[in-house]
Formats: sequence, structure tokens, C-alpha cells
Amino acid sequence: NLLGYCYEYGQGVDTDFSKAVEWYSKAAETGNAGAQCNLGNYYYNGVGVEKDYEKAVEYYYKSAMQGNAEAQFGLASCYYYGTGVERDYHKAVEWYLETAKQGNVEAQCLLGYCYQIGQGIQQSFEMAVVWYLKAAEQGNTNAQYNIGNCYLKGEGVTQNYKEAIKWYIKAAKQGNAGAQNNLGHCFDVGKGVPRNPTEAIKWLLKSAEQGNIIAQNNLGTSYFQGKGVEPDYEKAAKWYLLAADQGNANSQLYLGKIYYEGK
Repeated sequence: NLLGYCYEYGQGVDTDFSKAVEWYSKAAETGNAGAQCNLGNYYYNGVGVEKDYEKAVEYYYKSAMQGNAEAQFGLASCYYYGTGVERDYHKAVEWYLETAKQGNVEAQCLLGYCYQIGQGIQQSFEMAVVWYLKAAEQGNTNAQYNIGNCYLKGEGVTQNYKEAIKWYIKAAKQGNAGAQNNLGHCFDVGKGVPRNPTEAIKWLLKSAEQGNIIAQNNLGTSYFQGKGVEPDYEKAAKWYLLAADQGNANSQLYLGKIYYEGK
């Protein structure tokens, strides 16, 4: 496995993915879990070998059964998306749980999502919060955004707008577009924070520039109504158009209104 690693990363030898596969294969045959996982990644991504999802699953499974957290996550994702195996949300959750217990942050967040919507497991907002929180505390922005939503709506926790804001800020500062939009909305209406239209615009703009359809619509409305900014129908039309092109019905309605009234 170590020699395969050297060929993969060009340590002491020229990078050669085919030779990496050769040595990983030798190690995998002896039961080396790390090599099996690496081969799973190679077959999944088509690196050094022809892409083969079924072989990827085969090697992920061998490695996962030995407790390799990365392979468990890879196998869970294959079951979740139906890649190389028949889609099976129950098995996906089983493997997400195994790797999440080992601290895999992405798995913890996805497990929270499965609990939240009842996918592959009985719905439980409380358990969703448990797993979101584990991932959020490790800095996962999606988990921070999701736990913020839980506090905002009171799902699985006592409704607490200030706690929602705390998590939205953490995620928004890391560039999470959903959190930026929700933070902007909270500043706009004064939910969990003092109402601040200027601060609302700042966060809506950050989100909208990343293509968030809701933020684009909200920003269009801010320019249309003059909330936190001077009324500007040209800028309103710009943001409404971007959201309308993504199918936002409200933006389509107001864009039509701007064009009809010649604003």
C-alpha cells in the first residue's frame, strides 16, 4: 500500500497512477483495508483504471467491513445515489452511521438530513439535530446552516431565533449561500437580531452572487421596494431576471410587472 501511495503522490518516484493501481491491488489482495479503499476511489473516479462503479463498490465493501471510515462513506454514498449498486437508502444510512460514529463530518451531516426527512430511517427531528450538531461543531457549513434552520423553525429543539442566528453567522462567514440568505432575511425582518436593512442587503448580495435563487428574488424585492437601498428598478430587474431564469415564480411575476409598467 505504501508503494502505491508513493506512485500516486510522486514521492521518490515519478507519479504513475497505473503503477499505483498495481501496488494497491497487491496490497488489497492481502486484505489491506487502506489499499482496498484506495482502489475503490480509483475505480470510482477512473484514475489509473477504466471507471467501474461496480468494482468500486466491491473494494469499498471489503474495506468498509474492516472498519475503514473513508470506504464506509464511499459505500454509503454508492447506496444513496444508486451508483454501482441498486439504490438503497436503508443501507446508505447504515453505512453513514458507521462512518459517522468514527467522526466523518460529511456523514454526520448527511445522517442528520436522512433523519430530518425520514429517508432510509424513521423520521426524527431530535436525532437530526444530534447529528447536525456533531458536524456543525466541527465546522461543516451545511450542518451549521441546517442546525440554524432547526432553531429557526423549532424542529427537534426549542425554537430559538438567537441560536439560529449564531449558526447562520458561522455558516455564512464560510460562504454558505443558504445561511447568507437566511441571515439577510433575519436582519430584514428583525428576527433574532435588531432589524438592519443595510446588513440584510449585505448578506443577500453575498448569497445572490453565488446563484441562490431565493436571495436573488429577495434582493430584487429590496431594490423594487427600496428596502435598505434606494429604489432601483434596473437592479431589481437584474436580480429578478436571474431568479426568474431559474424558475422563481415571484420573480417572473414582478419582472413582468416592471416590463409592463415600463419601469
